Parts: sequence; structure tokens; C-alpha cells
Amino acid sequence: MPSRIILASSSPRRKELLKMLGIEFEVIPSLVDEVHFHAESPEDFALRASTEKALAVARDLKEDSVVIGADTIVVVDGEILGKPRDKEEAKSMLGKISGKEHKVITGFSIVKPKTEILHREYSESRVKIKALAPWEIEGYIKTLEPMDKAGAYGVQGIGAFMVEEIRGSYTNVVGLPLSQLVDALTRLGILRLFSEDGNS
Repeated sequence: MPSRIILASSSPRRKELLKMLGIEFEVIPSLVDEVHFHAESPEDFALRASTEKALAVARDLKEDSVVIGADTIVVVDGEILGKPRDKEEAKSMLGKISGKEHKVITGFSIVKPKTEILHREYSESRVKIKALAPWEIEGYIKTLEPMDKAGAYGVQGIGAFMVEEIRGSYTNVVGLPLSQLVDALTRLGILRLFSEDGNS
């Protein structure tokens, strides 16, 4: 069993989700750029990006470590929306998801040093956004919350006001599908949240 669990992400949402579970982990952000390849499906893109992030961090670690990489994207009308580069792009993204249902896909990978991939999978949720008035979009952008989030909104923050319905994992929409991640870590013998007698 590894003595160190590393999260290859600087995302405060992912850190908060892991902290909620009481998992002891360290953060080493990955510097890998998220570039979508032509003809690559959204699912393949999220999986590949999560693996590349994890491997980039694992490369310099000792054998007693395991690294979790993740990548979250929003897909609307077949278009992949990552993080907006500026306020104009955030405005455009919010206009595209307004009044529609979109998919949120998070790929996550669990790897060990020397590029050993232990597990990789993705989670998909569907989110229905209400029809947004122009003043709502402008006001939300002024909070700056959209600027570091895929699809230009945060379901766990102020952006909750626009979400009418979520089908699938809520934590996946936040940035890390905890149910699937915990199952994978447990199967790999890396994590046990509770003892067999029911005590944590």
C-alpha cells in the first residue's frame, strides 16, 4: 500500500472533495496543457488529459506514491468547453449552455511512478441550465467565479442559481466523481474508508 497519495491538481474543488472524505493526501499540480486532438471524443480527451497529468507528476516520485489525475470538461451540442480564457469567452460559453442540457465529463486516472497506470475511467453527468437573462450572465461574470471553471460556471458556488437539474453524480460536476474514485482506490487496496466492524 502506498504511503503517499498525490493529487495532481491545484483545483480547490477537488482538494475540498478529498478533504471531505478524510483522505490524507498531498497536492502537486500538473503543468500539462489540455489540448484536444481533432476527431478525439470528449470521453477520450478527458481520459487522456487525466492520465497525462498524473504521469507528469508521477515521473519524479518514489515508488511508495500513487498519483490521482483528473480532467473535467463540459460538452454542449457536441462542442467541448474548457475553462474560459477571458470574460468574453466566459460570456460566450454561458450563452451556449443557457436554457439547455449539457454533459459534464470527468476523466480520472490513478498511476504509480515509472508510468504504471493502475486505473482510468470517466464519469458523465447531465446538467440542465435555466434560460439566462443577459443581465444574469453579465452579473455572474463580474463575480469572477466563471473564470477558472470548465463551461464557465461552478455548481457548488454562486453558479448554483442557474442549475435546474442534475442527472448523475453531483461530485462529478464539481470536478471529481467520488463514488467511482473511492471504489477504484478500494479495489486497488490503496484506500479503506471504513473498517469492517463499521468504525472509520
